Amino acid sequence: MPFRDIFRRKPIAALSDHLVAGPGVGQKGQGEGEGGGQGPRLQRVLGTGDLTLLGVGAIVGAGIFSSVGQMAAGAAGQPGAGPALIVSYLLTAAICGLAALCYAEIAAMVPVAGSAYSYAYAALGEIWAWIIGWDLIVEYAIGNVYVAQSWGDYFRSFLRGAWGLDLPDWLATDLQTAASDPHIAAFAPHLGGHVVAFNLPAAAITALLTVLLCSGIRQSARVADVLVLFKLALIALFVVVGGIYVQPANWHPFAPGGWRGIWTGASLAFFSYIGFDALTTAAEECHDPERSVPRAMIASLGICAVLYVAVAAVMTGLCASSELGTGDPLSHALRIAGLERVATFMSLGAVVAVTVVLLVFQMGQPRILLAMARDGLLPPAFARVHGRRHTPVFGTVLTGIFVAIAPTFLTPAQALELTSIGTLFAFIVVAGGVIALRIREPNRRRPFRCPGYPATPLLAIAACLVLMLGLPAANWWRFGIWLAVGLPVYARAARARR
Repeated sequence: MPFRDIFRRKPIAALSDHLVAGPGVGQKGQGEGEGGGQGPRLQRVLGTGDLTLLGVGAIVGAGIFSSVGQMAAGAAGQPGAGPALIVSYLLTAAICGLAALCYAEIAAMVPVAGSAYSYAYAALGEIWAWIIGWDLIVEYAIGNVYVAQSWGDYFRSFLRGAWGLDLPDWLATDLQTAASDPHIAAFAPHLGGHVVAFNLPAAAITALLTVLLCSGIRQSARVADVLVLFKLALIALFVVVGGIYVQPANWHPFAPGGWRGIWTGASLAFFSYIGFDALTTAAEECHDPERSVPRAMIASLGICAVLYVAVAAVMTGLCASSELGTGDPLSHALRIAGLERVATFMSLGAVVAVTVVLLVFQMGQPRILLAMARDGLLPPAFARVHGRRHTPVFGTVLTGIFVAIAPTFLTPAQALELTSIGTLFAFIVVAGGVIALRIREPNRRRPFRCPGYPATPLLAIAACLVLMLGLPAANWWRFGIWLAVGLPVYARAARARR
């Protein structure tokens, strides 16, 4: 494979060829290996409203229902933001907003299913496309491992609060945790001297959503719409009912951890905003992607920023920030205020919130694999679209199997660390792609233009780098190993294709 080929860019027109001709599963013989062929296509059934709800569904999840307490109270020797958590959320929203504007420009130009993978292929070249495609597996599939584990924790909490029921710990945790926790190990079965454990709730919800996603994008979107609206209603309930019991004295001091606490809170808040980019994976199934994708992305991010600020203000007004370092801070704050029934109902909201996040990310990963397969960088099976359901069934099922099994082997912390650094890296590559395309193709039609160019993409890159540098060193070497494993896979796929 000639070295220069790895930097070959795919023309934007070629990326969209399959939208007319249908996605092919074999790429040879089509110019430079790009796509054509006849076959079933993804259906255009989504509007701006659907995409916006998908975006909100992907963003509002474990972050606002769980880690928000740690952000306010502080943990592991790090100062908490206290009531100044409001400022932390606004800072992170601004950083993510910069990245969203960059995504919006390229997404309107390249309205296909591959998200950052396709954008990198058009702007930076094949090797960068592969790197970001491989990286997106970390953001979507590995990220969903953490989400599935969180769903299991919230579901167990809801069962205990509502009916006093629970599962044995060894049936709802990973092997590493079970082996290291004497209490779990004492009650778990053993095989050959080793503890047996399996995360049954995570596997069950993943299997259920995989079946739903295989049935069709329209059905999946409708279920997501209903769950998102229910989730938003629960958050509104928290803000309205909790707001009545707010004690302004709890807002003093406003920033007990000073600027360091605010910035630490902003770094942790990044996890709360992960997901706004996920709706770009559904661009190919949208009626008018050139307009709908940018609008939905910016709207969903703005809606979530407003929700987060409102929740943070009410939560820190209900009780002292130092009391919020729990796994269910919203419910905890309501209980302190004497609202026990509302607190139990809020735990149901956490289950619903995480279900939608899991659904949207499970939808995104197979569509990225589909785009890579169209280019011959993955086996053709990933590019096949079901003739009647119009979904990438093979990739959906394979992703579902992986996410169902992995929570038994990875700890939540390991999955979360990889997700954060992988997402930040994707944001940097997309922002760099905006600059590259402005230089290389300045006259190309841009349905949406990133405002403030070139300051906006440059600030996005700098801000994401700052957040990446703040992550523990272990994140960097794990991420480096993942990318190193992917390069031989790419080399083999590239040789086979040519």
